[in-house]
Amino acid sequence: MSSSAKSAVRDVSRNPVFRVVARSGFAVNGMLHLLIGLLAIGVALHGIDGAGGVGGGEADHSGALRELAATPGGVVVLWASVLALFTLALFQLVTLPLRRADGPLKTWGRRVVEAGKAAVYVVLGSTALIFALGGSTSGSDTSQTFSAGLIATPGGVFLLVAVGLTVGGFGVGFVAIAVRRGFRKLIVVPDGVPGRVVVGLGVVGYAAQGVALVVVGVLFLVAALSSDSAAASGLDGALRVLAALPFGGPLLVAVGVGFLAYGLFLIARARIAKL
Repeated sequence: MSSSAKSAVRDVSRNPVFRVVARSGFAVNGMLHLLIGLLAIGVALHGIDGAGGVGGGEADHSGALRELAATPGGVVVLWASVLALFTLALFQLVTLPLRRADGPLKTWGRRVVEAGKAAVYVVLGSTALIFALGGSTSGSDTSQTFSAGLIATPGGVFLLVAVGLTVGGFGVGFVAIAVRRGFRKLIVVPDGVPGRVVVGLGVVGYAAQGVALVVVGVLFLVAALSSDSAAASGLDGALRVLAALPFGGPLLVAVGVGFLAYGLFLIARARIAKL
């Protein structure tokens, strides 16, 4: 990219309004994780066949958005969430040329990771848009439909295995980030007690996210190996699998608390993120 183009990208990325709205995307994601945490704890306390959760919904992003849509003024919050999430995705994409690391290979690796994050925000924003427009969607149904389509496709089982390994790998990566506290490079860590609190929330939150993603990945693998798309039930299914394990209730409560911690970390990140 030419120096003039990079200069134009920097000018756009430094626009104060653009940056504020993009930062609010982290807060929206944090709010959703708070709701997922409450839903997960509800599943643990009421059992996998009980009402569970804040309102008995799925313990995933779709369930969180459904709960949000049902609250007074929820539609307004949903539209604000759509704007924030899409803006954060756009910010990630616009600043891709500015993402650099030591050497061209690491630079492109970092850009791929950032592009992946942008894709996640687009998916979240699109899901929020569905609910803002009065529609509804199910994370479990989407995951199962996706898996069924791959299973029915020649060679699709191998792709589904790859998806499971990739998602599980991301989960392991989240746990590694928690152990190494690698998330600190994403934020300006405050001094003193606030900094220790933010780091503590990050450690607990990233670890819980990692555990959940590993289980989601395992469910994709089970679906591929058994040719049963129903096994790939997404985050909600993964949390219910945890609940069904011996001592699954306390384990799921711990994971739910981890999601609450991750939500609070993301809300803090909205203010202290390095953009």
